[in-house]
Amino acid sequence: MTIGIIGSGAIGTAFARTLARAGLEATISNSRGADSLEGLVREIGPSIKAGSREEAARADIVFVAVNWTKLPAAVGGLPDWKGRIVIDANNPIEAPLFKPADLGGRVSSEVFADLVPGARVVKAFNHLRAELLATDPRSDGGRRVLFYSGNDTTAKAEVASLIEQIGFVGIDLGSLAVGGKLAQFPGGPLPNLNLVKIG
Repeated sequence: MTIGIIGSGAIGTAFARTLARAGLEATISNSRGADSLEGLVREIGPSIKAGSREEAARADIVFVAVNWTKLPAAVGGLPDWKGRIVIDANNPIEAPLFKPADLGGRVSSEVFADLVPGARVVKAFNHLRAELLATDPRSDGGRRVLFYSGNDTTAKAEVASLIEQIGFVGIDLGSLAVGGKLAQFPGGPLPNLNLVKIG
């Protein structure tokens, strides 16, 4: 299983650190090119390499975390997704104003899915703050919880396995329409909850 990351901001970098801690390999990319990431990947460790957006998008699982308004450019013009898994770690809000995007009454993951036609979208990794996502998931005698949701059962199982591999406890919230709404920020009740499963 190969992993690609599109976006090297706080969440993309936190995800890369979490993978590296578990000894998993990934290719991270951003809009500025691989050279701009040399210092970051050197700091994170040898299992994470810098690459182009196209290289990251060819992976079996592609993690996307960029500013909401930059999503169309970040995933546009890429080759057909051909059923590959795309993790939507985005929230429809961004600094400095933190004004919610107008989604026309839709859940943000459904809007995101339209940008990656042919992909199997799983919403995950968007509800924890980056500094928590980057740290050891073992906490207070248990393991930190990560929520995920999606419309494809097999894709969700793959992401659940990845969540387990990196040391978190995954909780399935159901479909994108249901789970995506629960975990969406702003609006959902679950973002920024630092939950730990004991035992």
